[in-house]
Amino acid sequence: MFKHILVPTDGSQLSVETVKRAVSFARESAARITFFYAKPEYPVAFYGEGALIDPTTPEKFAEMADMQAKEILDACAQEAAAASVICLTLAVTSDIPYEAIIDAASTAGCDLIFMASHGRRGFSGLLLGSETQKVLTHSKIPVLIYR
Repeated sequence: MFKHILVPTDGSQLSVETVKRAVSFARESAARITFFYAKPEYPVAFYGEGALIDPTTPEKFAEMADMQAKEILDACAQEAAAASVICLTLAVTSDIPYEAIIDAASTAGCDLIFMASHGRRGFSGLLLGSETQKVLTHSKIPVLIYR
C-alpha cells in the first residue's frame, strides 16, 4: 500500500511516540521512512526601546540548530534500525514548517505523511494554529495523523 513514508518530528514527547508508531507501521507495511526536521531560521532582531539583544551569531545559531537536528534525527534512525526499517533523515531550515514538510514529502517521493497532532481544539487551536492542520489542508499527498 504505502512504500515511502515521511515522518516529521520536532523531538517532543508526542513526536517520539509518533516516530515509534510510524516505525511499527512501516515495518508492517514493508515501507521505508524519511524522518524530517525543520530547523528554525535565525531570529530577526528588533531594535529600539525594550529590544532584546541576542548575543548568538547567525553562524552559531545555525550550528546549534544543526546539532539539534542531528540529535533528534539520529534517535529516529536508531528506532528504525532496531526494527529493521530502512530510513533516511532530512533536515532543512524553514520558519514555515508545514510548507517544508509538504515540499520534503514531494521531493523525496513519499506516498504518505505520518505525523502527530497535539489535539488542540476550539479557540486555542484557532489561536495557536496547527502545522498538522496546515499540512492536511495543503498536501496532495495522503496524511495519517497519530494522536
